[in-house]
Amino acid sequence: MEKNQLEAAAISPETNAADLKSRLARLLTCMQSGLIERETATRLTLLAALSGEHSLLIGPPGTAKSVLARRLHLAFEPGHYFERLLTRFSVPEELFGPLSIKALENDRYERLTERYLPSANIAFLDEVFKANSAILNTLLTLLNEGEFDNGDCRVKVPLISVVGASNELPGDDELQALYDRFICRYNVQAVTDINFVALLELDEKTIQPAAKDRLSHAEVDAIQMSAQTLALSADALALLKALRPYLAEQNIVVSDRRWRKVVKLLKIAAHTNGQSEVSLWDCCLLQHCLWNAPAEQDVIAQWLNTQIGAGSGFKTERLEKLIATWESTLQADQNSQTQTGNDQGQHLYLRRDGKQTTANSEQEWARRDGLALYLSPPDQDERSNDNRGYTERELSESFFDQHYQQCHIDGHWQHIDQYLADPANRLIYHHQNPPCMEATEHPESFIRGRLEESHKLTSDITALRQSVEQGYDAIDRALGQHLWVSVAYIANAKQSLSDKLEKVAAFQQRLHLVVEAYRGLARGENPATVPVNNDSKIA
Repeated sequence: MEKNQLEAAAISPETNAADLKSRLARLLTCMQSGLIERETATRLTLLAALSGEHSLLIGPPGTAKSVLARRLHLAFEPGHYFERLLTRFSVPEELFGPLSIKALENDRYERLTERYLPSANIAFLDEVFKANSAILNTLLTLLNEGEFDNGDCRVKVPLISVVGASNELPGDDELQALYDRFICRYNVQAVTDINFVALLELDEKTIQPAAKDRLSHAEVDAIQMSAQTLALSADALALLKALRPYLAEQNIVVSDRRWRKVVKLLKIAAHTNGQSEVSLWDCCLLQHCLWNAPAEQDVIAQWLNTQIGAGSGFKTERLEKLIATWESTLQADQNSQTQTGNDQGQHLYLRRDGKQTTANSEQEWARRDGLALYLSPPDQDERSNDNRGYTERELSESFFDQHYQQCHIDGHWQHIDQYLADPANRLIYHHQNPPCMEATEHPESFIRGRLEESHKLTSDITALRQSVEQGYDAIDRALGQHLWVSVAYIANAKQSLSDKLEKVAAFQQRLHLVVEAYRGLARGENPATVPVNNDSKIA
């Protein structure tokens, strides 16, 4: 690139910025013309190219992957376009050019790169993961550093971006480094049944971009230089900090290099969209940058939908736990009972006959069928007969001489009448008297404390609802003219925030019931009549 071109691009950034967004919008319109359900893929390939990065399209044959690459090439000033289908038998000459015979005659190992990948500005590599080890290292250097080792010289290549395509994900570990070079990834599928008729009736005529709209290398460099000055907003930074541990929990591995490139891509997106910083809404692009398997894209997208648009306030999962705790606390306070006492301050208990007493237990001589029950003589290991005792007849038959009705106890003969007359030989049942309880009368200070504690949570829920409402109201304004966020995502984001508003409203109602119930306790209302929603859990 000529020095004067770079200088010209940097002289008047305001002038360039004034029409940059509209130019890119027109380029996207041209790239999408004649294609159905390829809006997101188109945006990602162009955004990756503006970032100096590469995009990967995963999907079956016949889904317009190569068409997207050719359309991308038309978005830039005329330059060489390179396209190649790789197989496991592909050799370096197919990508990087044949060896120069003349250079070999002069003992130099050089390739003739004209019309091959090192001279291209946009390239399409189909079945890119079929690359073998003979190609891989050179390809990695070319993709990552934008340089090519030709003989004993390393030269800068004009490559802007590579669009890779594959029917399947890489299986070998040695291909993971290549896989990581593609910052934007998109799973391209066949047109859905809804648009099948539109596919059949599609006019194959496409719109060519105007020459004045096509981007030069200098402009791409200027875009990247200007985007470097943008900062991450506080909300965007907080989201990225929360996303990293979440991905780790989901076993989604993201390299440090990819995180750096993702931030660069977000800055390019914000800058070209006319923003002064990376907003929370720009972060919705992360769902296309951080997955390793297509199924993970939905996992990331769902997490982003729960986070984006509500600012940095409380999250619904935490609110659910806090409100459930308050409901449990209220139930405990409502059911709280205090033991009653007499005028002397002694605790009262309820006897088996229903009368109150200060004794916490009472004894009863055991009987069976109206007959008194006794313990066996002391020389037995277990005298109570498993707490069933013995009647006089059972005692006589089991332990006393049948003729004299005597038993040898503690070295002496004792008659059964004498044994029965000793109260120590009676089987006695011991009963614990339950305490006499009454509903606790909570003092005013206690209720006031509970209400003050709940006030902070009430304020937090109110602030969260306001934040979600503001996010919902800002969707059309923030995303309606966004270059890189698709219409489908806007609809999903609005639905997500609408669902969150319903949850927050339910939280407010549940907490309101708790507060009113405590006020009812202060008025001495019957706790059983105080409504509290313990079952209205939010999934």
